[in-house]
Amino acid sequence: MNRVPALSLRVWERSRSIRGTAVNAPVKVIHANVSVDIPSGGNRMTTSRATNAGLASAGVLALASAAIAVALPADAATAGCSVDYAVSSQWQGGFGANVSITNLGDPLTSWTLTWSYGAGQTVTQSWNTTLTQSGAAVTARNVSYNGAVPTDGTVSFGFNGTWTGSNPAPTSFAVNGVACAGSTPTTVPTQPTTTPPTSTPPTSTPPTSTPPTTTPPATSADITVNTATKYQTIDGFGAAVSIWGSPWSTAETQTLVGLGANQLGLSIVRTGISPVSSEWSTQVSALKTAKSYGPGVKILATPWTAPAAWKTNNSRTNGGELKTDYYDDYAGQLNNYVQYMRGQGVPIDVTSVQNEPDWAPAYDSMTWTGAELRNFVRDQGAKVQNTKLMVAEAVNLNYSYTDPTLNDASARNNIGYIGGHLYGTEDAGRLKPYALADQYQKPVWMTEWNFHEAAGDTSTAWGDAGNQAVWDETLDDVMRTVDKSMESNWSAYIWWYGKRFYSFIGDGSAGTSTGAPLKRGYAFAQYAKYVRPGYQRIALTKDAKASPLEVTAYQGGGKITLVVLNRSASAVNGAVLQAPQNISKAEYYVTSRTASAASQPTSVNGGQVTVDVPARSISTVVLTL
Repeated sequence: MNRVPALSLRVWERSRSIRGTAVNAPVKVIHANVSVDIPSGGNRMTTSRATNAGLASAGVLALASAAIAVALPADAATAGCSVDYAVSSQWQGGFGANVSITNLGDPLTSWTLTWSYGAGQTVTQSWNTTLTQSGAAVTARNVSYNGAVPTDGTVSFGFNGTWTGSNPAPTSFAVNGVACAGSTPTTVPTQPTTTPPTSTPPTSTPPTSTPPTTTPPATSADITVNTATKYQTIDGFGAAVSIWGSPWSTAETQTLVGLGANQLGLSIVRTGISPVSSEWSTQVSALKTAKSYGPGVKILATPWTAPAAWKTNNSRTNGGELKTDYYDDYAGQLNNYVQYMRGQGVPIDVTSVQNEPDWAPAYDSMTWTGAELRNFVRDQGAKVQNTKLMVAEAVNLNYSYTDPTLNDASARNNIGYIGGHLYGTEDAGRLKPYALADQYQKPVWMTEWNFHEAAGDTSTAWGDAGNQAVWDETLDDVMRTVDKSMESNWSAYIWWYGKRFYSFIGDGSAGTSTGAPLKRGYAFAQYAKYVRPGYQRIALTKDAKASPLEVTAYQGGGKITLVVLNRSASAVNGAVLQAPQNISKAEYYVTSRTASAASQPTSVNGGQVTVDVPARSISTVVLTL
């Protein structure tokens, strides 16, 4: 692939960070969830830029799994399945469970999972499935958005239930009438883990069977969480590997995606698709580490250009369109990349059709119109297998590049996600809910932004954890846009390079230490580390005392998580947060100019927790119910 000289890359990064004004341009043990594996130009800016479970008592928490493969008769499609069943949380009279199905046979267009309980357990509520029960027999069917499961793909769902006396796991399962025969589920006594799960689907309101109720408030609440009103499901928070440079080391990857001390918890990693297949191996090691070490990490793969010979300008750079008679070849190339990476042990969760189709810079690039993108995904999209397609990562989420696909049923059915970048998006009035994407239930991902104007590229201010200008930019620009993206019902926020002097870990330049977490990384981790994939944003209300705070709340894994920005110059001390039921544990972490993911004291009283929110800070409150 083209290698960008260090000086050119630096110039590109500087201009990319300038604000522009838009012109028309499976560890499968998770809390309260079931997981199933089944086969799966013009000027665009006025300034240039280039770039636990609840209420667990002394009772045990049961974990169970079954994995079996069977074959259909010779005259039927090849079939087989494995099922992981896990009781993720248990309290007196109630429990939450996760189920995972893996498709070991031919692709499925719909699925029905059946099992029976042996001790009188009853299902009370569920998510990501339509679940019914007749006596001991339980039937879980796909919902509208998760019926198609490719070979080796996974689908998951969760539910809450009640029990009396004992809660043994089911001993057999069947998918579409085919028995998943194999190992017998086992029961492992344990207590709920506080480590975020590998993946957690949206959770529902607290189980109705849970007996404890909220203690009457000792005082009026400043922030009240409303779990009855739900918004988008979170896919994750992430960053890109070096598109034109060296891959992350194993240690660097672990720092970026891990959930331990001084690790940042990224759950999405973006990588590039070179037009030269011999270069695809470059990022394999880092991506494989991210997948294996980071719980629930998703990989987004993005192409910058097709091979030069397939383009109208016969060049990898300066834009140029893909010739229509090469659409089939381009789809084949994307599919070949996905299958190559899959063979290397790196499943590609999401594959973009194009990086910035509305921008033609002097580096790898390719331009499209919205109609061309629609035609491509409509006619060729199904050829890219074992991944979900994204369209189309326009510079500032320009709807004209995505509306045509959304408005065409055939094209729309071939994509899983809408992507866009944040350069000029707010100025263009598009840092808000995308109504058409919401209408068709296509999650919106913000897939790139780079903003670093607090200091020069060689200034050691970037390596100074207490630098005021760098912190102000981190809080007022970067973290503010993460908050606004969540408020806009977007499902993911992906920063530019994860390893760079202005990013999450240092690269050894501008006063930074290679691989060491930076202040911006700790701030971003206030979202990434604690708001995990599958959590669902929920509503909240604030009183006057909390009005300076920008707060979003999420539910998942038996927890309620609040991320709080205080960009004001005054602390908000004694802020009372109200949960919908009693709180068994409260954790509170703060990042500011003088603190990095520092644990802070809390005061818990029934369903309330009281915290002090420092001035000019970002903090996260994690409530275990």
